Amino acid sequence: MRVKKIVLLKLLGYLTLAFVVLLLFVSTLSYRIKSYSEPYIFDTAAETPKVYSVIILGTSVLSNGELSTMLRDRVESALLLYKTGKVTRFLVSGDNGSTSYNEPQAMKRYLRERGVPEEAIFMDYAGFDTYDSIYRASYIFEIDNAIVVSQRFHLPRAIYIARQMGLNYYGYNGDRRAYDLEMRNRFREILANVKAFFELTFNKEPHFKGDKIPITGKNN
Repeated sequence: MRVKKIVLLKLLGYLTLAFVVLLLFVSTLSYRIKSYSEPYIFDTAAETPKVYSVIILGTSVLSNGELSTMLRDRVESALLLYKTGKVTRFLVSGDNGSTSYNEPQAMKRYLRERGVPEEAIFMDYAGFDTYDSIYRASYIFEIDNAIVVSQRFHLPRAIYIARQMGLNYYGYNGDRRAYDLEMRNRFREILANVKAFFELTFNKEPHFKGDKIPITGKNN
């Protein structure tokens, strides 16, 4: 009985140590990603660098095909950059994993309704997550310099991924209000940072590659 108790105490000690090490790794990684990316993220259009392309990262679309509040704010923020002459072409990247759900098409429709010409909008239907969107923006659309638009909590990871890939990407804050489930999003981002770290470490390829569609040429 005494031996069993000692074994259990040792096991508990090992588990506690493992938890502390994991917690230290996750918190250090999150701090590193945020501090590394911060100099490349801008909150106003005026201070944002002028580049050729803006990348809008997708998020949820409503069942009626309309943009969710968060996605609409991203697209509106990218529109502001376009109207102020900071960018020339759009890459809308998101999930089109089924015939009934299409983030890029919804974003494109929103942009077209607001006067953006067809030839200025490129669509990436296989931007299933941030890593895939960034990888494919470079590999498929040959975008080496870009502004990435998303919410503030999401941008550090996106910019970290891009710059670790050697891409000259900046972030533009698409926040236009306080959002529901903000704490959940921040917690999710901590876990997503770990996922991004291993994707970069092992040089993971996206779910799909495909033919080249240079952003400077004709769109798809």
